[in-house]
Amino acid sequence: MASKIGKVPVAIPAGVTVTTATNLVTVKGPKGELKQHVNDLVTVEVKGSEVIVTPANESKSASAAHGLYRNLIHNMVQGVTAGFSKSLIITGVGYRAEVKGKELVLNLGYSNDFIAIIPEGLTVTVDQNGKVTIAGIDKQQVGQFSAEIRSLRGPEPYKGKGIRYENEVIRRKVGKTGVK
Repeated sequence: MASKIGKVPVAIPAGVTVTTATNLVTVKGPKGELKQHVNDLVTVEVKGSEVIVTPANESKSASAAHGLYRNLIHNMVQGVTAGFSKSLIITGVGYRAEVKGKELVLNLGYSNDFIAIIPEGLTVTVDQNGKVTIAGIDKQQVGQFSAEIRSLRGPEPYKGKGIRYENEVIRRKVGKTGVK
């Protein structure tokens, strides 16, 4: 039983080179270079302008790894050509964010500010409306840093204050009403 996702070859656009070594795939493109270790359950080969991932055997774990590594390589190719970005919206009275060198300083209503060190390879921009944009070539790194920033003050359901993703919908609740 082969993976449906794994069967689809990964197209290599112009300007991108993919090299394979023993258990290592390297993708170089206009935005940078990414490396990924590959499990023994799959084999990766470059044929022309496509990367083909094949499972080593018919086991369930090899089928799962087949789809996983195909998607990881696809994300690497997309990262070195277009890159990835996530936007966070900060809402709340007095909630602010600003970039100072390699640090993201967040004032989220607590007595002290949060200072998050921006990882190497990521760029963070903040605009006047409280929108924080995190961009980079590694999809996992962009998502992880975004999730860490969001977890500092997750959105609350009554007033919607906190940090949320740009496309995230917060289900609002009705607050208490006074009883006479």
